[in-house]
This record gives sequence, structure tokens and C-alpha cells, in this order.
Amino acid sequence: MQRDDFAPGTVWLVGAGPGDPDLLTMKAVKLIECADIVFHDALVGAGILSLIPSKTETVSVGKRSGRHSKDQRTIDAMLVEAAAAGKRVVRLKGGDPSIFGRSAEELRALRNAGYPVSICPGITTACAAAASAGISLTLRGVARDVRFVTAHSQRGAALDVDWHSLAGGGSTLAFYMGREVAGEIMRGLMRAGMAGDTSVLIACHVSDPAEQRLTTRLDLLELATRSFAADAPTLIVVGAAVTQAHVARAGLPNVARSTHG
Repeated sequence: MQRDDFAPGTVWLVGAGPGDPDLLTMKAVKLIECADIVFHDALVGAGILSLIPSKTETVSVGKRSGRHSKDQRTIDAMLVEAAAAGKRVVRLKGGDPSIFGRSAEELRALRNAGYPVSICPGITTACAAAASAGISLTLRGVARDVRFVTAHSQRGAALDVDWHSLAGGGSTLAFYMGREVAGEIMRGLMRAGMAGDTSVLIACHVSDPAEQRLTTRLDLLELATRSFAADAPTLIVVGAAVTQAHVARAGLPNVARSTHG
């Protein structure tokens, strides 16, 4: 993609991936290089932000752990305003814009205002965590599908989740933003019939040099998650695919901790 291919007044929702700049798509890098203004989330790290040219305007619109610098309506309005000013706009989102990235709201706001908007996909955190841990999210005869679940809820409110559907077996479950509700995930799945010894992978700062991973059991999930920093972006993966990968590591104990790199 050349700058001439990125028309003024156009917006791209760009997936920044899980954090490692090397996991950006080539198209994402080109869009960042061509942009006049980049609006970025809090989870977009310094390594990726360093790819933004010095002449390009950058605006942080991060939302993290309940601390919102901008509400969604304000972000929508800022994107529309930038497009209306004839700027080449990149909205840089952690992971993939279409997986818990609030892309629907931004697409709707821009389309309703009459401005062209497109999506550049990114690697979602569950896939990056599985790659780092050396596991497959699917496994023939064991894990026939993967289910992405948001563990984010209004503070103090219970998760709106069909636990029986999730615990029904045959799926690898990836809970995004799961640290604060790890106990609720544990109890919900076990009440719905999932065995307490089901293996779980907990990962934070995925693909970053500071990445941490912990393999444990479902019935220890609440306790195990407390070993991570309270503000660490945390993914929880539950299911037989994790179990099989754990069994394959001959000689490892039931709880194994590792760090990236």
C-alpha cells in the first residue's frame, strides 16, 4: 500500500496484535506509516508506537481496567472529526479490531457520517498465547472448536454467560480480560459440570518480553490468578487442548510457570 492508496478522509481500524511489533501484518505497518493521525489504545505498546512517524499526530484513547481516558461516544466523534478534516486516519487497536475491540460502534459512527472505513485484521491474543505456550487451540478428537469469551462486565455485575453451554465439552475456551473475574469463571464452569482438574493456561503481557504464563487446574484458577499483577492484561484458556499439551510435556509438574523468551 502506498500513501496514494490511503485517501484523505478515510479511516482504517488496524489490528495491532498482542504486543510484539514483529506480529504486525505488513499492511498494518504500511497504514501506520501513511497515516496523518493515529488514535491508539492503552494496550498498544511502545514498540508498536515507535513505528509511527514523528510527523504523524498521535492520540491516546485508551480504556483499561475500568480507567477510561475517553468514552466510546467521544472516540467515535473524534474519528469522525478527523475524517471530516480530510486526514488519513488510523485507529490502532490491540489484538484484532473485530474481537472485543468495539469496532462495530466505530464502523457505524463513521458510516453514518458518510466516511469510508475499512478493517485491517490483527493477531488476536488467544492465538499468540497458544503460540507462545507451544499448544494448539484445537486438537483432533479432543477440542473441536474454540470459543472466545469476554470476561469484562460492569463493575460489581455478574458475567452474562451461558455456563452450561461453555462447559458442555469439546471446546477450548479463551476468556479475555479475565483476571478480576477468575473466581467467577472457575465457579461458573464447575457448577455447570466441568471437572475441577481441567487444565488452564493463564497468560499475561502476551508476546511481550515480560510475558508470563502459568498452567494450572480449573479448581485452582482463582488462587493462581492472584500471582499476576492486578493491572496485567490477562487471558485465561480452559480446556482439553491445554490438558493434552500439558500431558505431552513429560516430567513437568501439575503447575508449571514460565516466562516469555
